[in-house]
Amino acid sequence: MRKITALAMATAFCFSLNAQKKSSNEIEFVEYDLDNGLHVILHEDHSTPIVSVSVLYHVGSKNEDPNRTGFAHFFEHLLFEGSENIERGEFFKIVQGNGGSLNANTSFDRTFYYEVLPSNQLELGLWLESERMLHAKIDEEGVETQRGVVKEEMKQRYDNTPYGTVLPEMFGRAFVEHPYRWVPIGSVEYLNQAKLEEFMEFYEIFYVPNNATLSIAGDISIPETKKMIEAYFGGIPKGEKEIPRPDIVEPKKTAEVRDTVYDNIQLPGVIMGYHMPAQGEDDYYAMSMLAQYLSQGESSRFNKVIKNEKEKALFVGAFPLPTEDPGLALMFGITNMGVAPEDLEAAMDEEIDLVKANLITEKEFEKLQNQVENDFIAGNATVRGLAENLANYHVYFGDANLINTEIDRYMNVSREDIQAVAKKYLNKENRVVLYYLPKPQAAN
Repeated sequence: MRKITALAMATAFCFSLNAQKKSSNEIEFVEYDLDNGLHVILHEDHSTPIVSVSVLYHVGSKNEDPNRTGFAHFFEHLLFEGSENIERGEFFKIVQGNGGSLNANTSFDRTFYYEVLPSNQLELGLWLESERMLHAKIDEEGVETQRGVVKEEMKQRYDNTPYGTVLPEMFGRAFVEHPYRWVPIGSVEYLNQAKLEEFMEFYEIFYVPNNATLSIAGDISIPETKKMIEAYFGGIPKGEKEIPRPDIVEPKKTAEVRDTVYDNIQLPGVIMGYHMPAQGEDDYYAMSMLAQYLSQGESSRFNKVIKNEKEKALFVGAFPLPTEDPGLALMFGITNMGVAPEDLEAAMDEEIDLVKANLITEKEFEKLQNQVENDFIAGNATVRGLAENLANYHVYFGDANLINTEIDRYMNVSREDIQAVAKKYLNKENRVVLYYLPKPQAAN
């Protein structure tokens, strides 16, 4: 879901002016639990009269029944239908009518909702999220409406977008046992088969205070905010059903997987997926920096050599996907006109082999550290980013203060660490390689 308002643009602008100041100051916050298990994190910042109210539910596609994939993403949409006290379709109108913006997203591991509002509308945001948690409208009309919405999203994002099926095609081959083998969009077939009672049960299991983190950042008074939180959330009953947490460990890969996907595209693509550690592990930080070294900016190895000097690709990049369990680092390239995918793959492999064989230079490493630090600061430069990151750190690592200290984990990565993870993970037996080729003309 994507909604952009003048408030959101103003927020980004105002907070970008304060980013440098924030970078030198520790981000202060308070956190506590309500009796019903809801975890609360509050950050007070009077830089601008704006507040972000967010709720992170610790449920993503990996928590789904393999025969009912897509439920978490479906609920991302369904929980905007309304509630016992909010008329159907009014959620967006209420927020935007009060000068705010709102959105939601779903991943393998979580579902995240937020509103960015003028700070004098903090209570409105709390009421809306408490209604979503306690009184969501889950009925046949809403389910049927959102089935249509999800089908259209799948058509536009996956079926009608060039290379749009990369994630499901890649993860479906890279994982054979772990629930990362399906992606959050799930299956329309399973959503069509599901009964209303199944959706209601999913809501009762996962959308409960003891599976949620309420994170608020911005122009607030913490004592007054605590009172409002107790009033709106304190009476919501704790969930009584067991919350499933998959503990499946994906078997170690011992052989490369290769396949071809035919798509409505003009130029071939080469996609590599390497198994990598879960976020938070030491090797994750080194892998993240390795990917950044390879592909961020025009002076990165992939762009400088493969795209600009050798002219093998129109686009080439490396993207480690942060996941709660061990996941994938993707490398994606689109060939230049007349370039065979085999040639592009060879050029990508050559740059990877160079990192394995040689330490990156001191100058390259210093630039890389500066990029990482700037990106880290930028991630906390808005109230929405602050609220989201505080919630993420608490849910995934049990330590919200990583918002102040995680940068040290990146800065502790050495050149030798980057070389070591390249040797350890970027091997053919640890990867899936997909060639995306244009569909034959007859099929078109």
